[in-house]
Amino acid sequence: STMFLVGLSGGIASGKSTVVAVLRELGCAVIDADVIARQVVQPHSKAHQRILQHFGTEILLENGEINREALGNIIFSQPEKRRLLNSITHPEILKEMLKQVLKYFVLGYRYVILDIPLLFETRGLARFMKYTVLVYCDPPTQLARLMKRSGLGAAEAEARISSQLPLDEKRKWATHVIDNSGDWESTRRQVLRLHARLEDSLHFLWARLAVGTAVAGLGGLVFLLLRHFIS
Repeated sequence: STMFLVGLSGGIASGKSTVVAVLRELGCAVIDADVIARQVVQPHSKAHQRILQHFGTEILLENGEINREALGNIIFSQPEKRRLLNSITHPEILKEMLKQVLKYFVLGYRYVILDIPLLFETRGLARFMKYTVLVYCDPPTQLARLMKRSGLGAAEAEARISSQLPLDEKRKWATHVIDNSGDWESTRRQVLRLHARLEDSLHFLWARLAVGTAVAGLGGLVFLLLRHFIS
């Protein structure tokens, strides 16, 4: 029994958060890349200090946290600034993800889900996943849900959707697809079936504890490899 990684992604208003909620309810180990990305740039962190050095204090909120909207406006129009920001944050994000993967490995989890919004766009991390899961919904449903959720008009909602890689394109890369075009019960049943296929009743915790000690010593090497493939 060997732990493996499962990459999970979706698109705007496709319902990924709904799927994640069911997985967490089932007791699955889920690592949220978005949450980690926010954590590593908190005030007094290494990444926070470096971002201020390069982007200035005008991107700060009153409480000292980074104004994500202001920073996003800068990197959206300046690709070189976006690359600079990625070079600062990605190593810290990967380091924290690796730490959490090792934690779940030692705890004996059969698999760990990495919730990564741009999994299929970057393709870097996808090569480390044994399986990739796409939360899909058909285009009309995606548009209707986004308009209802955000209060946007049709043109604005379509523009936001078209700024991302189409779900039908991502579907070609996924090993598993959760079709969230229907109701909640339909989606839940699909998640339960997927979990049943991935889960294994044999955990061999003590064997993993022994191997985990050795793996921890290789953590730095693994991190460098991850950084190499993603850059």
